[in-house]
Amino acid sequence: MPIVCKVVRLVVSCATCILLLIAAAVAQVSVTTYHNDNARTGQNTKETILTPQNVNSTLFGKLFSHTVDSYIYAQPLYLANVTIPGKGVHNVVYIATQRDSVYAFDADRNSGATAAPLWRISFINPAAGIKTLSSKDTQCGDIPPEVGIMGTPVINSVTGTIYVVARTNENDVYYQRLHALDVVTGTERAGSPVVIEAAVTGTGVGSIDNQITFDPLKQNQRAGLLLQNNLVFITWGSQCDIDPYHGWLMAYDANSLVQKAVWISTPDGGEGAIWQSGAAPAADSAGYTYFATGNGTFDLDIDGNDYGSTIVKLAPMKNASFSVADYFTPYNQANLTDRDLDLGSGGPVLLPNNVSTTNPHLLVQIGKSGTLYVVNRDAMGRYNPLGNTQIVQNIPKAIGGQGSWTTPAWWNTRLYMGGSGDYLKAYTFHQSTGLFAKTPSSQCTILFNFPGSTPSVSANGVNNGIVWALQEDAYASKGPAVLHAFDATNLANELYNSGQNAARDNPGNAVKFAVPTIANGKVYVGGEMQLSVYGLLPPASASLSSTDSITQATARPLATMTKEQ
Repeated sequence: MPIVCKVVRLVVSCATCILLLIAAAVAQVSVTTYHNDNARTGQNTKETILTPQNVNSTLFGKLFSHTVDSYIYAQPLYLANVTIPGKGVHNVVYIATQRDSVYAFDADRNSGATAAPLWRISFINPAAGIKTLSSKDTQCGDIPPEVGIMGTPVINSVTGTIYVVARTNENDVYYQRLHALDVVTGTERAGSPVVIEAAVTGTGVGSIDNQITFDPLKQNQRAGLLLQNNLVFITWGSQCDIDPYHGWLMAYDANSLVQKAVWISTPDGGEGAIWQSGAAPAADSAGYTYFATGNGTFDLDIDGNDYGSTIVKLAPMKNASFSVADYFTPYNQANLTDRDLDLGSGGPVLLPNNVSTTNPHLLVQIGKSGTLYVVNRDAMGRYNPLGNTQIVQNIPKAIGGQGSWTTPAWWNTRLYMGGSGDYLKAYTFHQSTGLFAKTPSSQCTILFNFPGSTPSVSANGVNNGIVWALQEDAYASKGPAVLHAFDATNLANELYNSGQNAARDNPGNAVKFAVPTIANGKVYVGGEMQLSVYGLLPPASASLSSTDSITQATARPLATMTKEQ
């Protein structure tokens, strides 16, 4: 009888494997930009392999890891079915590091020929004095261990190009460059790279003769890149709030890399960083661009030009310039700035069109104050000094604890938010009223300390929703990250965490503001010096897995809260 059982189990396992292979062939998706799409919803609704039934520590875990040369702050990106010359067809995961390297790895295995990168390119040459920036260079110790590539790149899957901004110290002269690389070989496209330079008219901090010049040392390229209308959008914040700095946005032609337009948040003031804890600007199908600024000068109420603590809607470029089409600024923006409660500590999310019949184009934003702002993108409300009554909705303390350094995710009428010193929460949107419920529909039982977590969602349409979140509060003590998976319909139901079998599933030391990528049955997690890949375990590994090792609650110490721009 036991032998028969083993045979039956093997047949079932093989049949399951065949079904999974068929599903994988059908479900090939790509993740080419931060948080999955230009709306920044963080959802992959074509995941047919991972389900709430098989994501558990018995069937699911860490498959392998790829070693890299430094920390991974940028989100992993993914392309399916890429033909690499001399190496065949691969699903490829792209990784950018703080050592100014870009890697292309096989996304499904690391044995034999795929143990090495499919290709790797480096933008430094220490022998020639070309290196990454150190904390001594930036006078900011908030971004260890060096500063090279921080912002998540963006991929044009039609032309097969990945765009990335790299920072270098070249014999004590500082540069930032936009690179356009072939996704197949890693070689530079024609006209690549270009040195990033700009100057605008203004009387703000750092201006000379009514002109503000972009400073490649003080301006930190933290937010992800945006590709829309054949333009690459890049934004900047600061290093540790060290003045003078501003929030910059620049657009480059995706083919020629010619700079097409420049915009600055505080031309007659200061600060107003566009950093969003790594979140990229959002964009809609009409070509409008949305982002939130941090603490800084605000004087729009007196006919000024400074957009500190504001959600900005930029019109499509016209005559080589950008104009503000609309904006929203909280009534208490001065108080938020005085208390260091950046509105732009996370990025905006654009809800699907027509999710509300009353206001068909909605945007949500949450910052360090923990208030959830729901804004009509067609009439954003601008500034009302008496209150926020001009916007669709605002929910104070929607995130508790210390507030948010994260960006929400959206799936199936639910908004998922992970704050600092709070529990991951889901708020339900009611289409009948066009409003969110004022209290969470569910929340997890695990406290996420600073910096909280930017969640992502995998699902097969409106079914099998899983919310994925990285717990990173051990980053300061060089402790491990923890990958969590929750039932998207009830966050109190934790399906899996990597601490349940820490010996097998440890993703490596945590990195602040990292975001997981879920594609085609696997989860990709960047950390210190490695990329970890999770998925359904081979039958033999699954049968031997342990469920009684250390849990998340005892996995590692908590980090103290710091600020990064």
